[in-house]
Amino acid sequence: MSTTIQKWGNSQGLRVPKNILEKAHITVGDNVEVKFSHGAIVVKPVNQVRGKYNLRELVSKIPDNFHQKEVSWGKAMGKEVW
Repeated sequence: MSTTIQKWGNSQGLRVPKNILEKAHITVGDNVEVKFSHGAIVVKPVNQVRGKYNLRELVSKIPDNFHQKEVSWGKAMGKEVW
């Protein structure tokens, strides 16, 4: 497949076909890493969060000596109700 680099404002952009994004598990809005490697531009997902975390597993990683505490954010500045 061939495509064209296009000017978008002060940057350049490349349209990537949906089927290629699906194969790479990348969707609109995802963060990607772009780098130059061995004569090629490589684009890969920064991290794939959707469906990858388990709440029980994350909670199990909280240290036993962790104690949460309330943090003061200062005086209300608008119509906040505390």
